[in-house]
Amino acid sequence: MLKKLFGLKTIKAHCDIPCGIYDPITAQIAAITTVRMMDQMKDILESDHTEMEKRNTFARLVAVKEEHAEKAKHEIRVIWGDFIKAPQLEKYPELHELTHDIMMLGSKVKQGVNREDAVKFLEKINEFAKIFWEIKGEETVTAEAPYPPKLPIVYRKVK
Repeated sequence: MLKKLFGLKTIKAHCDIPCGIYDPITAQIAAITTVRMMDQMKDILESDHTEMEKRNTFARLVAVKEEHAEKAKHEIRVIWGDFIKAPQLEKYPELHELTHDIMMLGSKVKQGVNREDAVKFLEKINEFAKIFWEIKGEETVTAEAPYPPKLPIVYRKVK
């Protein structure tokens, strides 16, 4: 009715708001956070805090770990679903499997407490980031994150 009344035209975009702002760094930070939460979970269990303090802190760390694993998965899904198009998939056919691996590892990180799963999750997201920046015509560098657990992160090379 409004369309007819005001003569509105239908506009279509590749996503909800065609902002054109995509960057895998959010997923990378979320993934490294899952590793950090697992490290802190181990630390709290080995601490001299009371049992109640340990349980409280542990529960909070688990919640943050799960939240960030889901956040990383979400960010990768958005880039894969809204930014990646057929020409990129032709050039990088591994993107489908890589994205699937990220989703599976993210679920594993949410469900478990195996630090190696969280490190692999970050590694796969770093692979995705490298391809993403290549698609954008940008060079990348790999550097140690400036915060614990100081794992490697793929960054866009600043010119």
